[in-house]
Formats: sequence, C-alpha cells, structure tokens
Amino acid sequence: MPQLKLRLTIGVLLNYDFFMPSKKQKPWPELGKLERAVLEHLWKVGEADVVETHRAVGARREITVNTVGSALDRLYRKGRVTRLKFSHAYRYQPVLDRESFVVRQMVDGVGGVRALASRGLLASFLDLVTDADETALDRLEELIAEKRGRKES
Repeated sequence: MPQLKLRLTIGVLLNYDFFMPSKKQKPWPELGKLERAVLEHLWKVGEADVVETHRAVGARREITVNTVGSALDRLYRKGRVTRLKFSHAYRYQPVLDRESFVVRQMVDGVGGVRALASRGLLASFLDLVTDADETALDRLEELIAEKRGRKES
C-alpha cells in the first residue's frame, strides 16, 4: 500500500499515518519532566548511554544513574528512542528530531489531522503564521503546488 505523505508549512516532511492513529496506534502519552529532559539531552548530543545522560541530566537533579536509566527505558518502551547495545551498555537515540516531535505533540493536542481540518484549526493556524511571516504563505503555495504535481504524475 503506498504511503501518503504530508508536508507541513514549517517544512517538515512526515508520513500521513504518523498523524492519523489507527485503532492500534494511540496518540502518544505525555512525558514526565525527567523524560523530557532526557530527550532534550539526546536531541542535543545525538546519542548517549545511561552514564553520559546521567552526567548531563541526572547529576544536577541529584538523582541516581538507575533513575536516569529507568527514564531512558520508559522512553524506549514508549517508542520515543531507539537503542543499540554496545559491549555491556545501550546507546540511545531519539526516534524523531525535536521539530518533528513538537509537530506531533501539536497535532495530537488538537485531535489529529482530521480535527485540524474539520474544526477550522488549520485555517486559523495559517492565519497566525502568515500574520507573523508573509513569506510563509509563499512557501505554503510552493508546497501545495509540489504536492499537486506529484499527485498528477
């Protein structure tokens, strides 16, 4: 089955099914403060193990290495990070870059892409973006033309 892709006005290319949870795929649950801090660290460095992450995030919070390891494990089980085993330790990487993650949270927050369109939120968002940056409307027109060009092919 071909995948439909959606390009948002901020220039992020994401799969349509990324926004449209199926019966099996639920919206992502909220992250705790520690999980979010750990994820922010991983976005900053690209990948890290538990000890490196503890040095960056856990030490200043005065929490144990095990607590940071548990947060990384929860992020892994939630599908927010991947992990590869090197020697005796896992190295973790974020699944999405920060920009894509924020977009996913925004879309989940309003109930998905269908809710954006059906409630007029997409039009309101467009108004806000173009009020702040007139070149965004030109870029959106280019993206729409590009998308229509691919559909006609």
